[in-house]
Amino acid sequence: MPLPLAYEFATVNEAPITTVKEECMRKPLMKLSLASIGAWLSSAAAYADTTSPTINAGDTAWVLASAAFVLLMTPGLAFFYGGMVRTKNVVSTLFQNFATLSLIGVLWTVVGYTLAFGPTQAGLIGGFNWVMLNGVGQAPNADYAATIPHLAFMIFQCMFAIIAPALISGAVAERMSFKAWLGFASLWSLLVYAPVAHWVWGVGGWIRNLGALDFAGGFVVHMTAGYSAIVAAIMLGKRKDFGKSLPAYDTGMVLLGTALLWFGWFGFNAGSALGANGLAAQAFVCTFLGAVGASLSWVLVDTFLKGKPSAIGASIGAVVGLIAITPGSGFVSTSSALVIGLIAGGVCNFVALAIKERFKLDDSLDVFACHGVGGTIGSLLVPVFASKAVNEAGADGIIYGSFAVMKANLIATGAVIGFSVVGTFAIIKVLSFFTTVRISAQDEDAGLDSSQHAEVINSNFQVEAPGPVKIQKNKERAA
Repeated sequence: MPLPLAYEFATVNEAPITTVKEECMRKPLMKLSLASIGAWLSSAAAYADTTSPTINAGDTAWVLASAAFVLLMTPGLAFFYGGMVRTKNVVSTLFQNFATLSLIGVLWTVVGYTLAFGPTQAGLIGGFNWVMLNGVGQAPNADYAATIPHLAFMIFQCMFAIIAPALISGAVAERMSFKAWLGFASLWSLLVYAPVAHWVWGVGGWIRNLGALDFAGGFVVHMTAGYSAIVAAIMLGKRKDFGKSLPAYDTGMVLLGTALLWFGWFGFNAGSALGANGLAAQAFVCTFLGAVGASLSWVLVDTFLKGKPSAIGASIGAVVGLIAITPGSGFVSTSSALVIGLIAGGVCNFVALAIKERFKLDDSLDVFACHGVGGTIGSLLVPVFASKAVNEAGADGIIYGSFAVMKANLIATGAVIGFSVVGTFAIIKVLSFFTTVRISAQDEDAGLDSSQHAEVINSNFQVEAPGPVKIQKNKERAA
């Protein structure tokens, strides 16, 4: 926000001057006539009436740093997923995420941003006013963030658009062709992500106008990706070895990915305050508490059901907590954030087990259980715990006597789920007419690293394309 006029007149070596009277007393040699005082006050009023939004250096620095944090989340996701797949599919899993970063970065610049945040078209999609970032410059756009450059807001939102489709790669890991993945990520970003982002965050978006609350992406990122993931997993079918013990490539890589995701998530949530302020601090602390709460409850459920806790389980639990607190991180109290995390960790663990063991669905890396269910839990607990004492721009929730936000968030939940499911189904169906979506059985046996990229994750393997990978040593690590 621009500094008050009185502060602009303060000298470097003096305390801030807050009134004309203090100015006169502190500088008696300055002769201020009534006319000059009147002129000063008149100019102040004119300044207040006519000035345009002013860039705040602290806010800009924080949002730009947060954009970098969120960018780091996509490589973090690559490590997180890459550590959980089998040795013969690690490169492909890493590369799907890195390729998504470049691909969506280009699409967002060309047309994605204007579809998501451009002037609304009936509350459903943004117009084409900002194609190729035309009109998106250094001056702030007061509709979205009045104290930072419009470009800063755009690039911050770009990082969200990048990681959203990348999340889905975990559901189709080890069986989707690279060509099909690039096509899917492109179409999904423009046809599913951008419209939902406009509905929820765009000025004039119908869910925004409804009064639903989503601080940093419960609806926009996690639920769209989570429900799309389960549709994609069903349509591609199970892996050949589904149901067998499929050892993870590297637990250490999973922990590293979790650390990078957790670090980046502070930018994801606290950066969504769009300023270096108290709300950013609130979201930062809530993000931490949601993660630790869910990690603890996931480990407790693991210990109860399986007899032993696991490092990978603790990592998944932390990510679930980060997901669940995302929609409410700027609307709920710190104690509520801890409760949300504890609930989400336990519930999502049970769902992940049920998906594979009871329903026999091969969501390879539990994307639906984590992002779909975790995002839904968080989005439906925001209306319970939200408080205007935390964020005046929000609303009071059920525990404070209001049910209005719950109604809005329930409608938004149904709309986002339905749109994501139908959109994903249509995209994969259309893609199947133009390219092979699922790799062949022979390529699946060889692994995507060999069949799609002719690469290996380490020197223990020698590739004879297009045949199977030959194991030279460390046989116990390969599956």
